[in-house]
Amino acid sequence: MARKSKAKSLNTSDTMQDIEYSKSSGKTTIAPEVLLTIARLTALEVEGVSRMSPVPAGFNKLFNRKFGEGVRLEINDDVVNVDLYINLRSEVNIHEVCRTIQNDISRAISEMVGMEVGSVNIHVEDIDYPTETDPA
Repeated sequence: MARKSKAKSLNTSDTMQDIEYSKSSGKTTIAPEVLLTIARLTALEVEGVSRMSPVPAGFNKLFNRKFGEGVRLEINDDVVNVDLYINLRSEVNIHEVCRTIQNDISRAISEMVGMEVGSVNIHVEDIDYPTETDPA
């Protein structure tokens, strides 16, 4: 005698609940230093960036914000706001280099960490001109 199997049919909402449950079984925590490193290294990879400039110390102490070499960031409600302090090479178009930095950092943080980027503010602190070497 053959038995009829009673298979439960799954609808889309059941499947989505199972997926959400499996996704929420753990937690990922990102240290602010990781975001600082991503922003700094991404900026230094852009053609025309000479080096990072020090972040004004008084500002960070006053507002108690996270900062690293040339980078200050603020995280509010999982939205990252970045301030970069950079020196550029003399032969570059400042506007184009800054726009590239903003796009690259926003994309890197979004893709690598999955956090939303609110703003990327660029502070050009100085222009580095090439130094002439002595012919001697």
